[in-house]
Amino acid sequence: MELNKQFSEIVALIKQARGNAIKAVNTELINLYWNVGAYIARQLAQANWGEKTVDQLVKYIQNNHPELKGFNRRGLYRMKQFYEAYSGRPFVSSLMTQIQLTDRGSNENGSSAMTHLKFEGIRESILAKVSWTHHLALISGTSSDEEREFYIRLCVRENYSVRELERQIGSSVFERDLPHDGDWPFYS
Repeated sequence: MELNKQFSEIVALIKQARGNAIKAVNTELINLYWNVGAYIARQLAQANWGEKTVDQLVKYIQNNHPELKGFNRRGLYRMKQFYEAYSGRPFVSSLMTQIQLTDRGSNENGSSAMTHLKFEGIRESILAKVSWTHHLALISGTSSDEEREFYIRLCVRENYSVRELERQIGSSVFERDLPHDGDWPFYS
């Protein structure tokens, strides 16, 4: 029986390491999608790119890097939407991504050359604590920053699956649980 206990401890270590690896991958994916969304949003906002440029990016990725999945037109615009939904929101964190683009002139085609990118990332923010699928459900199912923040914190605290998050959004938990004094639960 003593061996079974030791074996169980080894299995627990394996499961813990696997869970940690999944969390680390999720954090990196959320950070990547944030950075891609930020880059695209800035390029479009500064009129460096038009809608057709995003389509050209999609074709470039598909033709030159077919192994990269999820970077189609819809995926890229979801990344942009993700960035825009949370950018500048106080609850995200003071460690939010700061993108610094240094324009060092033009290339031979006369277009602006981006020569330096700095992505600090959102790895330490609350956004990295839930999955990309959670964020897609939040962006499509909520209508305000406060509501998204409420559900993100609820997901983190209760470890909700996407299905459970969608159920909570569908049953309007945010509206029901919103206290009248403005002091929401678990905001400390």
